[in-house]
Amino acid sequence: AQLNSKHMLPQPLSWFRHNEIFCHSLDDFPGVCPGSLRHAKAGMTLATLNKLCELQNLTSCLLPQEELDIRPKVSSLLGKLVNYTNLTQGVKEHEEAESTDGSKKKVSKSPSMGTLMGVYLPCMQNIFGVILFLRLTWMVGMAGVLQSFLIVLLCCCCTMLTTISMSAIATNGVVPAGGSYFMISRSLGPEFGGAVGLCFYLGTTFAGAMYILGAIEILLTYIVPQAAIFHPSGAHDASSAMLNNMRVYGTVFLILMAVVVFVGVKYVNKFASLFLACVVISILSIYAGAIKSIFDPPEFPICMLGNRTLSRDQFDVCAKTIVKDNITVASKLWELFCHSTNLTTENCDEYFLMNNVSEIAGIPGAASGILKDNLWSNYMEKGEILEKAHHPSVDVAGLKNNLHLYVLSDIATSFMVLVGIFFPSVTGIMAGSNRSGDLKDAQKSIPVGTILAIVTTSLVYFSCVLLFGACIEGVVLRDKECVSHHPWCICLMFLFLQVFGHGKANGEPTWALLLTALIAELGILIASLDMVAPILSMFFLMCYLFVNLACAVQTLLRTPNWRPRFKYYHWALSFLGMSICLALMFISSWYYALVAMLIAGMIYKYIEYQGAEKEWGDGIRGLSLSAARYALLRLEEGPPHTKNWRPQLLVLLKLDEDLHVKYPRLLTFASQLKAGKGLTIIGSVIQGNFLETYGEAQAAEQTIKNMMDIEKVKGFCQVVVANKVREGIAHLIQSCGLGGMKHNTVVLGWPYGWRQSEDPRSWKTFIGTVRCTTAAHLALLVPKNVSFYPSNHERYNEGNIDVWWIVHDGGMLMLLPFLLKQHKVWRKCKMRIFTVAQMDDNSIQMKKDLATFLYQLRIEAEVEVVEMHNSDISAYTYERTLMMEQRSQMLRQMRLTKTEREREAQLVKDRHSIARLESLYSDEEDEGDPVPENIQMTWTKEKCDAEKRNRGSAVGSFRDLISIKPNQSNVRRMHTAVKLNEVIVNRSHDARLVLLNMPGPPKNTDGDENYMEFLEVLTEGLERVLLVRGGGREVITIYS
Repeated sequence: AQLNSKHMLPQPLSWFRHNEIFCHSLDDFPGVCPGSLRHAKAGMTLATLNKLCELQNLTSCLLPQEELDIRPKVSSLLGKLVNYTNLTQGVKEHEEAESTDGSKKKVSKSPSMGTLMGVYLPCMQNIFGVILFLRLTWMVGMAGVLQSFLIVLLCCCCTMLTTISMSAIATNGVVPAGGSYFMISRSLGPEFGGAVGLCFYLGTTFAGAMYILGAIEILLTYIVPQAAIFHPSGAHDASSAMLNNMRVYGTVFLILMAVVVFVGVKYVNKFASLFLACVVISILSIYAGAIKSIFDPPEFPICMLGNRTLSRDQFDVCAKTIVKDNITVASKLWELFCHSTNLTTENCDEYFLMNNVSEIAGIPGAASGILKDNLWSNYMEKGEILEKAHHPSVDVAGLKNNLHLYVLSDIATSFMVLVGIFFPSVTGIMAGSNRSGDLKDAQKSIPVGTILAIVTTSLVYFSCVLLFGACIEGVVLRDKECVSHHPWCICLMFLFLQVFGHGKANGEPTWALLLTALIAELGILIASLDMVAPILSMFFLMCYLFVNLACAVQTLLRTPNWRPRFKYYHWALSFLGMSICLALMFISSWYYALVAMLIAGMIYKYIEYQGAEKEWGDGIRGLSLSAARYALLRLEEGPPHTKNWRPQLLVLLKLDEDLHVKYPRLLTFASQLKAGKGLTIIGSVIQGNFLETYGEAQAAEQTIKNMMDIEKVKGFCQVVVANKVREGIAHLIQSCGLGGMKHNTVVLGWPYGWRQSEDPRSWKTFIGTVRCTTAAHLALLVPKNVSFYPSNHERYNEGNIDVWWIVHDGGMLMLLPFLLKQHKVWRKCKMRIFTVAQMDDNSIQMKKDLATFLYQLRIEAEVEVVEMHNSDISAYTYERTLMMEQRSQMLRQMRLTKTEREREAQLVKDRHSIARLESLYSDEEDEGDPVPENIQMTWTKEKCDAEKRNRGSAVGSFRDLISIKPNQSNVRRMHTAVKLNEVIVNRSHDARLVLLNMPGPPKNTDGDENYMEFLEVLTEGLERVLLVRGGGREVITIYS
C-alpha cells in the first residue's frame, strides 16, 4: 500500500532497506522478489522504484513460483472463462487441451446461435412428427375429445415439468455436448447418467425406426400402393402382407439413411429448415381445412350398411342394386354379400338383407354439430367392426366370412394404449440443451426456447384435437387409413429425414453408426408403428424421470454449487413430474416399463461394477453424505441395545520396512468375522514426524486399501504418524470412528518372537495396548498363530469350533463363533462349549443349566463340563516357573550393566541416523535413563575403584541366579496355566479354532514379562487360538 500510494513524497530507498528482511527471508524461493528490487541502490527514489514495480510482475512478490502454477492469476483465469468453447472448466482435460501445440489446435468458432434458431425451431422440429399426422385423428376417434384432451394434457404436463427441471440443471453452469447424459451424470452420478443416457440413445434410435415406418405407411397406402411387394393371398392376409412390405422397404430406407449419415449428413442438415417448413405448412393446412369446412364441407362420403362402416376397397357404388339400361341389376356390393350376380337372396348375408345401405358425410364440417357425438370414448377390441352410434340398424348376426368387407379395428384400444402411442409426439424437448455449445447465451436461450416450443406444440395439439372432433365423423376418425387420405399428407414423405437432421459433420464414429443401424433394424422388423411407439415412450419417460429426480435431489440437498440462473423451479414440481413420468410408464405398458427399468438397472450395475473413472461431485454422493449425517446423529442418541450389538472392529495392522502388511490373515479373519456387516477400521502406526513421513503414511494407507480389496474387507483405513508407536496406538483407540459409528472391539496381533528378543519393547507395547483397551471398556481379540488361519477360499467341511468358557465376559465367547459360522469358510463347523468345574461345583447341574442357557440364546452347540481336581504342584511347573524368573532376572541385570547401557545408547543413535519403519509392537522409548550421545570420561582413582566394585557386583548378581527361589504366587499361577493347558490340549487338539478367555495383565507392571509367559503356557500346543477379552458389557441376550 505504501509503494502504490500517490500521496507519498519521494524518499530514498532506505525505507525499503529497512524492510529488506522480507526479501532476504525469501531468497530460497525463485521469483519471490524481483532482482531489481534486491539490487536497488540507496539513492533511488520512490518514483523510480514505482517504475521498476510496473515492469516487474508484483504477483511474484506475494506467492512463490510453485504456488503460481496451482493458483493462477485472476486475469488468466478470466481469460480462460471468456474463451470457453465446449470443454468443461476446472478439469485436467481442459488444461491439457490448452497446453498442446498451437499448430495442432483448431480455431473454434464462437457460439452465435440465438434462442430462435438454436433452441425454439430445433425443439419444434423434433417434437412434431408422424404421430400428429397419422395417429392423432385416430386417437380422437377412439378416446373422444375429452379423454384426448386428458391424454395431451398428461403428456404435455410431463414434458413441461421436465423442461423446468432441465432448465434448472442446464443453467447451473455450462452444459457442453452430451445433453441428458451430461446433465444426469453430473447430478446423479455416472451410473445413473450412463444408464439413462443409453436409454435415451435407445429411445432416439427407435424413434428413427418409427419415422421410417410412418413414411413407408404413407408411401404404400396413399402415394404408390402398387409398389407393394407382398400381396394378400386371402381375405384375411392383408395385415401380414402389409407388415412384410414395411419390413422390406423399412430396411431399404434404413440403409439409405445410414449412408446419408455416414457420407453427407452435413448437406442434409442444410435442409432442416425446409423440412420444418413442410411440417408447418401441413399444420397450417389443418386449420385452413377446418375453416373451409364451415362454409364448404368437402365431399367425402362414407358407405354404411345399417350402422356398420363398409370398406370401399372392393366396390365403387354404395348401393345394393344399380340401374343399367333401365334394368335393375345387382351391384358389386350385392355380389360380395350374396355371392351371386342376380338378385336372388338364397345365399345372402342376413345382416345385408335386413339393413339398408346409405352414405353419410365423412367430413360434415365444424358447423354440423358433430362435436357432441365425438366427445365420448369408443374403445374397441381387435377385429371389432366400426359402427356409428344411433344410426338405424337391425341387429342380426351376419356371416363371419364377410367381415373383411367391413372396416375393422386392427388393435385393441384403451386409454393406456393411446397414452403410449401418443407420447412420442411430445418428445424432443432436449434438442436445445444438446446444442448448448453453439448458443450465444445458453443459460437464457435453453429455458425460454424450450418452454416456448412446448407451449406452441401443446396449443397445436389441443386445437387439433378440438378441430378433428368438430369437423370429422366418428367412424372416419376411428379408421386409420381413411382419415389420412388428404392432399396435405403427401408432405409427410419428407418427415422421415427429420430425425437425421441433427448429426455432426465432424467425425461420426463408424462402429457406433453401425450399432445404431442394427438397433433401428429391430424396430423396423416389428413393422408396426403402434408397437414401436410405446417402446420409445418407455425410454424417453425413463430419461425424463431421472431429469426430474436430479433436479429434486439437488434442490433438497442445497449443495453450495447448486445456483441455477433459471429461478422458476421447485422440488415439488420436480417430484410431480417424476411421478407423472412413472405413472405414464405403467399406464401405457407395464411390461415395457419393467423391461426398460431392467435394462437401465443392468447398465447401472455394470457401470458401478466397472467403477467410474472420475468424481463429478454428483447429487447421489451429497445424498449419501446427508443420509450418513442423519444416521450418525440418530446413533448419538444412546448406546446400542444388547440385541443390536455386533463387533465393530479396529484391526491394528503391523507393517514391515517396505510398508507391506506383515500379517494379511488378520484382514482375512476380520472379513470372515464381519461378513460385510457393521464397521471395520484398519489402523496402523508409523513412527516419526508427521511433516517428514507424510508421504510414507499415504503410501502405507494405499497399501492397506489394496490389501483390503484383495481380502474383501469392507471398511475404512486410518494410518497415524506418531513419535512413539505406543502413543499412536493409544490415539487410534481413542479417536477412530465418528459419533455413534465407533469401534467397540480391537483386534491385536500376537508379538511373535518376544522370548528370543532381548528388546522388551515389543511385548511391552502389546501389554500397553491390552491395558488401553481395558481402560476404554473395549473388547479385545488376539488371534494367535494367525498365519495358520484359513483364507477366504478355503472351506471347512467338518471340524469343531471349541469355546472354553472360564469366566463370564458378557457373552463374547458365545457370540463370536455364531458370527464366524455365518461365513462360508466356517459354516459347516460344529460348535462345542467347555466350562470348568471345581471340586465344590455340581458338574451335572452346571451342564443342564448351560444347555438351557444356550437353548434360550438360540445357539446350537454341544455342552461339556470339565472337572479339574486339586493336585500337587508338579516338578515341571516348579521348574517352568524357576526358568521364567531366572530369565527375567538375567535380562534385568543385563539391562542395568553399564556396558549394555552404552550399547543401547549407540543403538538409539544408529536408529535416529537411519530412517526406517519400526514394527507395530516396538517403541523407541528408552527404558533406562537417558544417555548422552558423546560419552567422555576422566578416570580418577575413585572412579576406577567404583567401576571395579560395580563389575564385581554384576558378577555376583549373575552367580545369584543359580540359587534363586521362585515366587510362590508365580508358582500357583503357572500351575493353573499348565493344568488348564493340559485339559484344553487333551480335548481340543484337533479343533479348527479354540476360543478362550484372555486373563488381564497385572496391575503391577513389574510382572508384565511373567504375564506373557503365562499366556504362552496357556496356549501351548494349540494350532489356532483366539484369545477373547470382554469389554465390560453384555453383548448377547435371551430376549427377543
